[in-house]
Amino acid sequence: MKYKCLIVDDEELARRLIKNHLSQLDDFEIVASCESAIEAHKILKKQHVDLLFLDIEMPVLKGIDFFESLVQKPKVVFTTAYRDYAIEGFELNAVDYLLKPITFSRFFKAIEKFLVLQNTISQPITNTDKIPKKKAIFIRKDRKEIKVFLDDILYIESVKDYIKIHLENTNHLIKYSLTSFLKELDNRFVRVHRSYVVNNSKITAYTKYDIEINEIEIPIGESYKKVIGEKLK
Repeated sequence: MKYKCLIVDDEELARRLIKNHLSQLDDFEIVASCESAIEAHKILKKQHVDLLFLDIEMPVLKGIDFFESLVQKPKVVFTTAYRDYAIEGFELNAVDYLLKPITFSRFFKAIEKFLVLQNTISQPITNTDKIPKKKAIFIRKDRKEIKVFLDDILYIESVKDYIKIHLENTNHLIKYSLTSFLKELDNRFVRVHRSYVVNNSKITAYTKYDIEINEIEIPIGESYKKVIGEKLK
């Protein structure tokens, strides 16, 4: 399997550099190289893309504005000559933020982050006993990539535009949607409410109204009761 990549940058030299970096990696394929967000939008309507290399400062439509406008968002690595955009890039859950000129060693670190994220994508639930459980994921908090072991997660709670990841001994508040984050987890995690996802292996008791994890009571949403009843049997 090769990961499909799209390069978007108004500078030809910048596009060529990323092409050269990608050419050294066997598992990545460039589907197109664009000089504007408008051109990239046309490509994305026709072509599946796994990883987007997107320049932030471009004429007509800036990279961040373009990415925010996408309904189906591929993983993205932002590229720019300006450090000031880093925080905005991280708030959009970018895989990485690369400052030009981009060395291959720094580029390779971004690729490694992407591969880690790809390894945490959930597989379709068939027989849960046969599906291997993922061990850990990386979350972005305070400009850092923090490793979180899935076995340590008790439950995840939606808090407005953020989610709170409740662990055995601490918690992490990050800007992410609950729906998107659930896709990063494995099959032991179950959505039980509009605002809650629980680690099935941590449930200590349940009724048709709520789930208990140790002494914590988590409500079961009405629309989730049937699915939960089947998964907890």
